[in-house]
Amino acid sequence: MLRVHGMSDSGNCHKVRMALEALGRPYAWTEIDPRRGDTRRPEFLAINPNGKVPVLEIEPGVYLAESNAILWYLADGTPLLPDGDLPRARVLQWLFFEQYSHEPYIAVARYLRKFHPDPAAQRALADSKMDGGYRALEVMEGQLSKAAFFVAGRYSIADLALYAYTHVAGDGGFDLARFPALRGWLKRVGEQPGYVSMPA
Repeated sequence: MLRVHGMSDSGNCHKVRMALEALGRPYAWTEIDPRRGDTRRPEFLAINPNGKVPVLEIEPGVYLAESNAILWYLADGTPLLPDGDLPRARVLQWLFFEQYSHEPYIAVARYLRKFHPDPAAQRALADSKMDGGYRALEVMEGQLSKAAFFVAGRYSIADLALYAYTHVAGDGGFDLARFPALRGWLKRVGEQPGYVSMPA
């Protein structure tokens, strides 16, 4: 059985849970909390020397790190990854966008405002993430004003990757009220078979 080593309220980990649930794949979950130093322990560094979650344990001794690499591995050969060179490249385009233009702003602002041990001391840094986050949301709004989903008109891991931190962007201070197409997309993702919400 697959096992996820992850933190339940991390978007990067939640996207993996969403993929597994959407695909109906059985899996086990080992809760890892970086805030307690879990990812710096020798036993965790043995499975991911980069010291980050999530990590997918495919079988004993076989591990895969990086959330979007895990999504690609799980989705390959399933409806969550479209056929064809260009549609698959478009999925990669959005996965790269998520990691480089979205997550560094929206996820980091969320962490600083909600999970940092001293959020008040981090206010200026969190505020500095807002412009970049809104730029990413505007790009998403533009795409979603033309299509129901990000690639090939259908639900894919591109949507999973972007949903995970977007649906909790309010935790970071982002106001989604001005993005109607994006809010419609959030609703559609929540209606997908196997949808699972982030644990409270």
